Amino acid sequence: MSTIKKLSALLSSKELSCEELTKEYLKAAEKANPGLNAYVKLTPEIALETAKTVDQKIAAGESLSPLEGIPMTLKDNISTKGLETTCCSKILKGYVPIYDATVWEILKKQNAVLLGKTNMDEFAMGSSSETSCFGGSKNPHNLNCVAGGSSGGVASAVGGNIAAYGLGSDTGGSIRQPASFCGIVGLKPTYGAVSRYGLIAYASSLDQIGPITATVEDAALVYDAISAYDPKDSTSKGSKSPASGELQNSMKGKKIGIAKEYFDGIKDDVNAALEKAVKTYESLGAEIVHFDLPSLQYALPVYYILACAEASSNLGRYDGIRYGYRTDNYESVHDMICKTRSEGFGSEVKRRIMLGTYVLSSGYYDAYYKKAQNLRGAIVAAFQAAFETCDMILAPTVPTPAFETGFTSKDPIETYLTDICTVPVNIAGLPAVSIPCGFAGGGLPVGMQLIGSAFGEASILNAAYQFEQATRNETFRRAEMGVSLA
Repeated sequence: MSTIKKLSALLSSKELSCEELTKEYLKAAEKANPGLNAYVKLTPEIALETAKTVDQKIAAGESLSPLEGIPMTLKDNISTKGLETTCCSKILKGYVPIYDATVWEILKKQNAVLLGKTNMDEFAMGSSSETSCFGGSKNPHNLNCVAGGSSGGVASAVGGNIAAYGLGSDTGGSIRQPASFCGIVGLKPTYGAVSRYGLIAYASSLDQIGPITATVEDAALVYDAISAYDPKDSTSKGSKSPASGELQNSMKGKKIGIAKEYFDGIKDDVNAALEKAVKTYESLGAEIVHFDLPSLQYALPVYYILACAEASSNLGRYDGIRYGYRTDNYESVHDMICKTRSEGFGSEVKRRIMLGTYVLSSGYYDAYYKKAQNLRGAIVAAFQAAFETCDMILAPTVPTPAFETGFTSKDPIETYLTDICTVPVNIAGLPAVSIPCGFAGGGLPVGMQLIGSAFGEASILNAAYQFEQATRNETFRRAEMGVSLA
């Protein structure tokens, strides 16, 4: 298994040049991507140019930063200067940003090797990546199943070992859910810990950029690199302390909370994997605390009201006038905007814009949006009360393993329900990490979610790392494709 730390060691010891490593990943991506549909654009020229710079540093005897020279990918809603960024939507085809997102600016300065931009649900709206105008990403463990969404392309690439790591965005579970489906690690940081500057917005009070990686240690390394205060983002605070140096702490005496509401309605094989994980933590010396969190029943409707309301506002800028797609035939400016938006947006995006416009409209604002905001406050307070009795909360990431392709179009409402375990974290602005904890009956991975208090990334990543080390042979199985390095 290739991890960031192992790859960095190979580079520093000169066992492998960065150019050789990059070519291995590009070759593997070209071979596997037709089946996975993880990448929407490969960037070999950019990758090899960066690799050349890294090799020059190594030849000069200079030390490398932890992420320097490591092949990686970015979700296609993270702005890249001079490189098309489409949000996998027809309405943004051909859009080339004139600036870099802060997270990419940080990684670019560290000579991160960008292999390409990855697939996603259109404007991050979906749970399977199937709303993408490029078609959905596939699960590397079973190509008949989805990779999850909305950061499905990143998860498919990392799970299929055609990227060492990637950055995704999480509005209601879009990092954690695909990580769970693909059997890898996904970290949704505290709101404000990582800059959102240059992230094309879906719902601004919920969106957060974070890493998708092969291991917990990799997630901690990437998080430490990108969690810097950014004056360009008014909500940015940065991290309070590095996480990668806090992964060796004992779990003895740590209190892990279990809220029964998280386990209502989950599949039997998911429940079995979670029960086994709880026993593992008990064997590590953790104390399990059971409690009720009744406000979770409101999380899903609160999320969809707030997210759609913010989307209807954020997506108003796509009108065919300033950038992106414009309809060919129109009679007036009003007609041009209507046709552009009707033709440019996919059905799921249009559905959410309409829902958002409805809940913000006169006569419905108080009944829906204002009530949802009030309930958001109640959910925040409930989590604060829970963390007075425990250090972190353990929950399923998704109620089911990955579902088959085409399921979303058959039953979109049932697909929305797959977010039920992840959206409360975004509503409350808390950090959460999804890690593999076993396999379902069909051999598909099952993910476990650890939720922490605000800026508690170091604590939940340590707990995730301790579990990973205790169960590595039982819970981790890399898909048999992609790069194979010692």
